[in-house]
Amino acid sequence: MELITPITEDTIADLKVGDTVELTGCIFCGRDAVLPKIVKLIGEGKWDIDMRGGVIFHTAVSPAGVGPTSSNKLEIESSIAPLSEYGVKVHLGKGEIRRETIEALDRFHSVYAVIPPVTALLEAKTVKRELVAFPELGMEALYRLEVVKYPAIIAAAHGRSIYE
Repeated sequence: MELITPITEDTIADLKVGDTVELTGCIFCGRDAVLPKIVKLIGEGKWDIDMRGGVIFHTAVSPAGVGPTSSNKLEIESSIAPLSEYGVKVHLGKGEIRRETIEALDRFHSVYAVIPPVTALLEAKTVKRELVAFPELGMEALYRLEVVKYPAIIAAAHGRSIYE
């Protein structure tokens, strides 16, 4: 199902746990540093960006891309109820959230959706793996992978960096 922002109450009412959705339109990105600031400004009546019907993706934005951060971090999860009350309809992230947060989402007609970490994408492109050294280190041992169409961005070359 495609969800187009801004998202309506009727759309939220039709969603069920386990639905696969594709989001289209404008989404907001923020995590533990910014979300508490937004909640504070909303509470003070000083927030002037209309996020009603919107989506908040719990992530940072970097030149290398975006990926979900854990939504159950105190600063992030504590923002979900007040932002839902404000009118945010979808919170995107990863990880389990508390029962109280789930109840607040219901009370304010909002939902929480998880985005699989990019590791799921990379795993789908991994054809073979072989442990080659230091087995005592478990998943941190040295492995050799055979991959197909693994996505990557060159971040530094020829004395230049995308971060400068």
